[in-house]
Amino acid sequence: MSAGADGTAGSPRRAAVLGKPIGHSLSPVLHRAAYAALGLDDWRYDRFEADEAALPAFLGRLDASWAGLSLTMPLKRAVIPLLDGISDTAASVEAVNTVVFTGGGRRTGENTDIPGIVEALRERGVERVGRAAVLGAGATASSALAALSRICSGEVTAYVRSESRAAEMRGWGERLGVAVTTADWDAAAEAFDAPLVVATTPAGATDHLAGAVPEHPGTLFDVLYEPWPTRLAAAWSARGGAVVGGLDLLVHQAVLQVELMTGRAPAPLAAMRAAGEAALAARSTREPAAG
Repeated sequence: MSAGADGTAGSPRRAAVLGKPIGHSLSPVLHRAAYAALGLDDWRYDRFEADEAALPAFLGRLDASWAGLSLTMPLKRAVIPLLDGISDTAASVEAVNTVVFTGGGRRTGENTDIPGIVEALRERGVERVGRAAVLGAGATASSALAALSRICSGEVTAYVRSESRAAEMRGWGERLGVAVTTADWDAAAEAFDAPLVVATTPAGATDHLAGAVPEHPGTLFDVLYEPWPTRLAAAWSARGGAVVGGLDLLVHQAVLQVELMTGRAPAPLAAMRAAGEAALAARSTREPAAG
């Protein structure tokens, strides 16, 4: 017999990931692996494609069997007005990637990306750094800054493509209590002098930097997980540097989601990671990389 969200035996429960596009999401693989390892045989985890316009109606159709939702783009900010409250962590970056349904139908928003980054780094031995660099700007970069506010004691340099992005990153730094300076993207190779580099850019954006990895690099956190390794991550590893990948982040944030939605802790990190690795390996052998 399985447990309900409060950790007690209960009726079948449901959860899902929402976003657009959503077909590529590994969240169902990770959460279903967790349910199997925890013996939650009557829990279901699905995926649904939904954009901002469809979100209110989707939420309105959910019944008491629903325990929670995982949210990806473009819903992380659009959901906030539809919730009864959000955590301080989610409020710090105005982004919710997790909705938990509690007693009385209350909807609470959380952000597990930020602590997920911290946990993924801690797992690789990075608990405190004196300074760091961030490649890119946007939603993932703001979450990276929020995570760095917990582990970085000094300056963070953000390498961006425009002054508007630079101003945005400096604004996030002020809000999060992080000393942020900005530099032009053309100078991004200078980031590699930092003991921790967080790459938040889309696939291919850092490929040209692979040849600039120094002889003794620090730690690279590349938030991509497909394709993997990125050219930058491969070059970093070849130089002997520590690399944290997007799958590490995906698994650690999903672990926290499972714990929030099911009330069961600790979630089975190893089983979830193994399932994610197997799913990515199957994708790479099933079909050639698409453009």
